[in-house]
Formats: sequence, structure tokens, C-alpha cells
Amino acid sequence: METYRKIEHIIHGQPTSDGAGVKLTRIFGHGEQELLDPFLLLDYFGSDNPDDFMAGFPWHPHRGMETVTYMLDGKVEHSDSMGNSGVIGKGDIQWMTAGSGIIHQEMPKFEDGRNFGFQLWVNLPASSKMITPRYQDIPSARVPVVELENGTRVKVLAGSFNGVRGPVESIIADPEYFDVEMPGGAEFVAPVEPGYTVFVYVYEGSASFGESGAAELYAGAGAVFGRGNRVKSCSGASGVKFILISGKPIGESIAWRGPIVMNTEEELAAAFRELREGRFIR
Repeated sequence: METYRKIEHIIHGQPTSDGAGVKLTRIFGHGEQELLDPFLLLDYFGSDNPDDFMAGFPWHPHRGMETVTYMLDGKVEHSDSMGNSGVIGKGDIQWMTAGSGIIHQEMPKFEDGRNFGFQLWVNLPASSKMITPRYQDIPSARVPVVELENGTRVKVLAGSFNGVRGPVESIIADPEYFDVEMPGGAEFVAPVEPGYTVFVYVYEGSASFGESGAAELYAGAGAVFGRGNRVKSCSGASGVKFILISGKPIGESIAWRGPIVMNTEEELAAAFRELREGRFIR
């Protein structure tokens, strides 16, 4: 039986700065982790002004979680304590599993003066918090696009849509991550796993989600859905672009400060002690 999910919570991001002074919109973060389990934080960075982003994110640690960077435009250079380095460019996605610990930096490159994208943080269960760190660096050329008859285009970053599977694999949260672009007045339906957390964020245009007559969401607004096995959207007159993300909840306690996410305060204190003492990298 098809049941369309209804919006349960509307999310409006708040302007903030992070790293060495990067201006961004925090769509959700601390205090909302139970609502969005297994997702911890979502930032949207977008500016034509290099002063807003060029300071970047200098060397910083992560443990017990994953960071997912998806670039809409511009480029970010990254390097880490394991000797990895590279560039995340327009349309690329990087899924970094920090696991037992990694220290890295992410520094925007000034080329065309634009830098737009998302960074999502995903929690890891207790049994996997100390796994070996790894990256999945996916160039845009490897991201499949499903084109529907009504002109809707779905970039499948993770999970599968209409039998097309995205390139990000073997993630514990079993996520789906779609970047959806719809022309004006179109309809889009995506199957989702019952019991999984599902949310959207509109970054251009507008759309309604759910049954007919649902309230319209405009750029800068997101929504968390209730139960069901389908998400339905109808785009506004000017079309819409949004990300649709789902994942399997963990349902465990969280002790979280900055870029380190553990299950207990004792584990969290131990992680910061190891960082101070130079024993963080395993």
C-alpha cells in the first residue's frame, strides 16, 4: 500500500560562521539530532563573494562520524593526516568516514569567485565509531542522472532511484541522497524505506510536499517527514531544486562536542584528551 509521507517539521536554517570564518547557513545541528537520527548537521554554503568563504576550514579533527561534502559550484582542496589530498569540484561528492579519527583541512579555491554546496554530518553507531577512516571521492562524471518524461532530473548520489544506483557504497546508514531538479508544475514521487528518517531542503524555487494542497516550501526551507513509503512533491510555477536524503536511525545515546561524536561523556573526554596528548590518530 502506497502511503505518502506528510511534513512533520519545517526547518529554517540560521546564518552562522564556522571554520576560520566561513559564512554559511546551518540548516540543522545541535539539539535536533533525535529528530533527524542518524543525521547530525547540515550546512549550506553559497556565495559569490570570496570574502565569505576563502578563510576555509583549516586543520581540525573528526571522530565517530562521517562528513559528506557535495559541491554545486566552485572547488575545495582537501588534505589529511593520512597523506590524502585532492580537489572536490562542481558536482563532485566526498563521503568521508572519520571512524577512529582523522585530522584534515578543507580550503576553497578561488577560481571563478563562486562556492556553493552542502556538508552533511552522519553519525556512526557505537560498534563502528572506531573503524578505520576512509574516503569515497566521487567525481561528477560518475554520478548518474535519471531524466523523467516530465523534465525532472534526479542526480543519484547514494542509494537508488528507478533502478539506477548511485556511486557511494557500503555506508552503514544505508542512505539515499538525491539532488532533484524539477520544471514548473511537475510532479515527482520517490519511494523511501519505512522507518527511515527522511528530509528535504529546497535551495532554489519552490515545491509542495505530500498530498494535494500541502503548503509550499520556498528556497531556504527544509522539512522532516513523518511515516510512509513515498515522498511526493509538486513544483511551483518557476520550478525547484532540492536535496532529498534518507537514512536508517541508530537510536543510541550521543555525546557530541564540535567535530567529535561519541556515545558517552567519558568517551568524549577521552577523545579530546588523546587529541591534546597527540594520541588521537590510531
